[in-house]
Amino acid sequence: MGLIDWLGTTAVSALGTPVSWAELIGFVTGAVCVYLVARQNIWNWPIGIANNVVFILLFFTAGLYADSALQLIYIALAIWGWYLWAAGRQSLPRAVTGTTARQWAVLAVVGVIATAALTVLLATATESTVPFFDAVTTTLSLLATWGQAKKKWESWILWITADVIYVPLYLYKELALTALLYVGFLALCVAGLRAWRRDLARPAVAEPVAVA
Repeated sequence: MGLIDWLGTTAVSALGTPVSWAELIGFVTGAVCVYLVARQNIWNWPIGIANNVVFILLFFTAGLYADSALQLIYIALAIWGWYLWAAGRQSLPRAVTGTTARQWAVLAVVGVIATAALTVLLATATESTVPFFDAVTTTLSLLATWGQAKKKWESWILWITADVIYVPLYLYKELALTALLYVGFLALCVAGLRAWRRDLARPAVAEPVAVA
């Protein structure tokens, strides 16, 4: 049995629904990733990439085509975010900041256009039964990932909004464990929001440099 075939086999059952190894691995790596983001730990990026790779298969087989393709963009953004956070460690750690009015305006325009375009694309080019909800959660997640990479505290609000939609969406798609994961994400996102808000006005302090 190949790796892809194995990921699709049933590992356990949750809420009376079979759970594949892909969903179980996605559950674990996703929870660890969000926890590390809230802690502003740079290891959230490589663990998040591993999570994205698993979810490509999981969401595609569930008919969530935009969410599946979204993982590829997540990987690219994660590499970018990983670079930004790592670069900050060479001098001052990247500080938590707020989103400007101009940035919000751009995000709003991009969000509306992207959601509309994705909805039409999914409705006409795929067999998706939830084109709008697939599109809006995809768009919110992309905008939130941009904010996460730039350490904008409002990125947590976008994540929370997406997660509120994701939970019933995944239940509808019979991804019970993933729905449960996103309930946990909601709690972690609230904790992350509070932590980043506390750090918003805290001045960045350079990390000590080891002397050989």
